[in-house]
Amino acid sequence: MTNNTPTTNNASPGHSTAQESTSARLENRADSHFDRKGIVQIALLGLLLLVPVAAYFLGHIYYVNLASRITIIAMAAVGLNLAIGYGGMVSFGHAAYFGLGGYVAGISAYHAFDFTPFMTWPFTVPGSDSLLVVWLAAAVLCGLLALAIGAISLRTTGVYFIMITLAFAQMIYYFANSWPTYGGEDGLPIYLRNGLPWLDTNNALNYFLICFAGLVLAMAITSRLMKSRFGAALTMARLNDVRLATAGISPYPIRLMAFVISAVITGLAGALYADLNGFVSPTSLSWHFSGELMVIVILGGVGRLYGPLAGAVLFVMMETLLGGITQYWQLFLGLVLLGVVLFAKHGVMGWLAGRERNE
Repeated sequence: MTNNTPTTNNASPGHSTAQESTSARLENRADSHFDRKGIVQIALLGLLLLVPVAAYFLGHIYYVNLASRITIIAMAAVGLNLAIGYGGMVSFGHAAYFGLGGYVAGISAYHAFDFTPFMTWPFTVPGSDSLLVVWLAAAVLCGLLALAIGAISLRTTGVYFIMITLAFAQMIYYFANSWPTYGGEDGLPIYLRNGLPWLDTNNALNYFLICFAGLVLAMAITSRLMKSRFGAALTMARLNDVRLATAGISPYPIRLMAFVISAVITGLAGALYADLNGFVSPTSLSWHFSGELMVIVILGGVGRLYGPLAGAVLFVMMETLLGGITQYWQLFLGLVLLGVVLFAKHGVMGWLAGRERNE
């Protein structure tokens, strides 16, 4: 005897409609998130570009130089964010690369000004006032230093990694502090700003545009890396290095490469910073500056592409505005940092643009 009862679908029309409406709401929420995120990012970059340009034509050169400082510090924090935010490597020694880049710019300009070579054996290395030469030298030296430090430090994890990076940075700090040829603890004045053959770098607006281009390039490189298979491997090394290893990819060289790239970006920012101030000193190598960079990354949002920029703007503006009122402006910075850690764990960018999909 055959059963003539018609088969029915388990999902009722009402249930299907509810699923479709839920999917539509999620898609609309995602679209609105990306619209909000894009608006915040464009606003940050737009204001950073337009404000100093307007200040320059209004004759307020101080604000142009202030914008250059924000841009350079943001660039240095972009490098640190690649290590901390994307790689999970909490380095407390990135001031070593920032200061090394600054000393490369200062020493090169010093010998170019005196028409004396930096070294004569085993081959002659003259001074140079070319920014391209300085950037190349800073990138190579910072990369080699990070390769040596990272090769040792990355064999440890946690607090041991933090302390080893700090120890190496302090060794370099004390070396610069006791190097009398280039000023020792008094620092090295830069009488000759390094330049480009087709651009007057002594012009405040031109120099700001160079710094702005450097920041955008650093962020573009970071974004491209993290969207590549290398970025996927680095993310997995941060989340679960054992699973990455079982997939046939060793986490160690991935982390080491990210650490070196991070150091190179920070070192290039240090070279720009020395030329901006016309001075470089061991202060830029100290652990205090490493701490400031870490605070900036946390304020802006750890692992956020635009987080270092937002954190640098907030940090420098607080230092400038509150520092003019009281010498204890760090107290208010500490309160803001405490508020971010407790109530806005994804930083200023998370508060303004909302959470990322993977958060």
